[in-house]
Amino acid sequence: MQRIETEDHIALGLAELCCLDPRLLAVRQKAGEVRLRLSEPGFASLASILVSQQVSRASADAIFARLTALLNPLTPQAVLNADETVFRQAGLSRPKQRSLLATAQAVMDGLDLDGLCVPDAAFAHRQLTEISGIGTWTADCYLLFCAGHPDIFPARDVALQSAVGHAFSIEPRPDEKALLKIAEAWRPWRGVAARLFWAYYREWKGREAAPPA
Repeated sequence: MQRIETEDHIALGLAELCCLDPRLLAVRQKAGEVRLRLSEPGFASLASILVSQQVSRASADAIFARLTALLNPLTPQAVLNADETVFRQAGLSRPKQRSLLATAQAVMDGLDLDGLCVPDAAFAHRQLTEISGIGTWTADCYLLFCAGHPDIFPARDVALQSAVGHAFSIEPRPDEKALLKIAEAWRPWRGVAARLFWAYYREWKGREAAPPA
């Protein structure tokens, strides 16, 4: 299965998804632009996703902007050398400080974040979640938006849960387990399905909820 690297890949995935699940035709019509949302792999991109854990997209963008202004360039060594004051000024919580430091140390110890674009997603996912503070959602988002893995679906994402629930009239919204079951029908294009439902959420709610990319 090819990596999701171009707008043409998104278009192909959307066409395939609508064939796999005709319910998605209506979702596609309401979603507007479904963006590629692909970032360069590496430490700064993973740090951006870490910052966005459990906060709104607007808050995440503001915190990350302050962090990158204080640590420019944002490198593992710069993070490890930084005083705690820097993290407080950026607005990072203590748990996120620890996660960012653990990630920086893992990269300094040899973790190749660029290289995680090459192996299968399951192996890459295990490598990421071995880092303290990186859970399933963070690993999923990195592999989706930075590595371009095509069949990643971050079912823990509340916006995705809400969007699928609204689109399919499911009350209450599906939890992680239920959403993964629904998403089985979208293999091997679940990465495009996630982008589709984030776009649907944006048009439904009038605000961006997809993680930074």
